[in-house]
Amino acid sequence: MFRILAVNNRLAVANGHGKRMVSTGASLCNSNDRPPTPMIDLEDKSIPIPEYKEKKNEPLQLQKSRLLYQSRKRGMLENGLLLSTFAAKHLQAMDAAQTKLYDRLINLPSNDWDIFYWATGVKPTPKEYDNEIMNMLKEHVKNNNREQRFMQPDLYAKAN
Repeated sequence: MFRILAVNNRLAVANGHGKRMVSTGASLCNSNDRPPTPMIDLEDKSIPIPEYKEKKNEPLQLQKSRLLYQSRKRGMLENGLLLSTFAAKHLQAMDAAQTKLYDRLINLPSNDWDIFYWATGVKPTPKEYDNEIMNMLKEHVKNNNREQRFMQPDLYAKAN
């Protein structure tokens, strides 16, 4: 048995076995003469997330600029706020080794929620990410100075 749902003016289908399936974009207004839109099985784990490839011989300042941008564009607001404020505060002072650790921290885990849970102490940090940068991030998350962090810092802000 399938249920057809309308989500944001798009068609969605749920089957009776607890599996969710979503249309790739067929509008409710489509005419009947078009072929049906293919469905995506949201629980299908056979489609791998592409592996992050570390950039070799990237100049340090270019790497920091890339990381500053990547810290802001996380796909989830919580990490966008945490990582963008962390990067704005600490990234320019990091040496090459610290910058590499930060690069690996924000780009190697395939799930941004993992980074959030490690930084907030909800889950233990795996050994490969338990380093000085993660400790700095955990301190940043504690927000001992009670800074207001409900907006990302200006990308082009002048240094104080």
